Amino acid sequence: MKFATKAVHAGAEPDPQTGAVMTPIYQTSTYAQASPGEHKGYEYSRTHNPTRTRLHQALAAIENGKHAFVFSSGMGSIDTVMKMLNPGDEVISTNDLYGGTYRLFTKTYARFGLNFHFLNLADLAAMEALITEKTKWIWVETPTNPTLNIIDIAAVCAIAHKHGVKVAVDNTFASPYLQNPLDLGADLVMHSITKYLGGHSDTVMGGLILNDDALAEQIAFNQNATGAVPGPQDCFLVLRGIKTLHLRMERHCQNALSIVNFLQTHPAVDKIYFPGLASHPGHEVAKKQMRGFGGMISFTLKNNTVEAAVKVLSSTHLFALAESLGGVESLIGHPATMTHASIPKEEREKTGVVDSLIRLSVGVEDAEDLIEDLRNALDKI
Repeated sequence: MKFATKAVHAGAEPDPQTGAVMTPIYQTSTYAQASPGEHKGYEYSRTHNPTRTRLHQALAAIENGKHAFVFSSGMGSIDTVMKMLNPGDEVISTNDLYGGTYRLFTKTYARFGLNFHFLNLADLAAMEALITEKTKWIWVETPTNPTLNIIDIAAVCAIAHKHGVKVAVDNTFASPYLQNPLDLGADLVMHSITKYLGGHSDTVMGGLILNDDALAEQIAFNQNATGAVPGPQDCFLVLRGIKTLHLRMERHCQNALSIVNFLQTHPAVDKIYFPGLASHPGHEVAKKQMRGFGGMISFTLKNNTVEAAVKVLSSTHLFALAESLGGVESLIGHPATMTHASIPKEEREKTGVVDSLIRLSVGVEDAEDLIEDLRNALDKI
């Protein structure tokens, strides 16, 4: 079945009681039982909820996985994975990753005896040199947040599996429409569903998709034990969002390419981070493992100061100055003071997150209007 058909129909069978085409919102915390332990598969909504079940089915289908789980946030999903580890275990992670993930690793789980190594995972030899018998996971983001580095998923998985190490891929920036890490050998895919999968900036949610039965059993246990579950209303909203994912991603990609072409001509712009550029160091890998280059762009200014960045950030009208990404509306942000403020300055700058770095989440508006908005803002410096 092609992606667009799965996006519209996966997990969306008509309701057996009423024939409702859209999945109902089962706004209930508990379920009646015929006798103790005799029920219809649902006991308590922390464990299972019919609306959430349908969303699990849809996510598994579009990521080509067997199992899926959704959580109250993307961080809740990562937290559930980390809870499967023991003191002394090690995780190797890309050094250019979402600030919230870095904060969870270094400020929360490092306190409980987990050890984290951060490096550029494009350097496969350096990655392999860090693997020991204590290494349990390699945590990949690709494209990375916010400098859009590309990591070769298949190559990382080949090395990791040779050493008995599992690979998790944060696929948020690409979405399942552009990239399917499980098909490339990954053991686990993570999404901040808040972003492209929801697509309308109206819900917060995370997700994990995988094929391994034993690993899925551990995740289900941890989730039920700790209760990091979303409500049925949010699950309904994401089910609705997934139905148009393919259409939205096509427009996100088209608009991003148009804006990159404009940014290359503006005298105030210095470096552009976008894997669709032939000059991008990960361009060839991106072409191999992705079906498009996405709707995220980062760029620096020739005037590399916070003041110059703030001038641009405060001068757009269509691009809203806001956290997050992946909605139908365009957003502009300053990673150094917003999404990545929790990373120490010296660590941020090693990965390119300098004071003038600006991140764009390109929406689905008319590209000409978006370009004019950016032109007006950039002309002010």
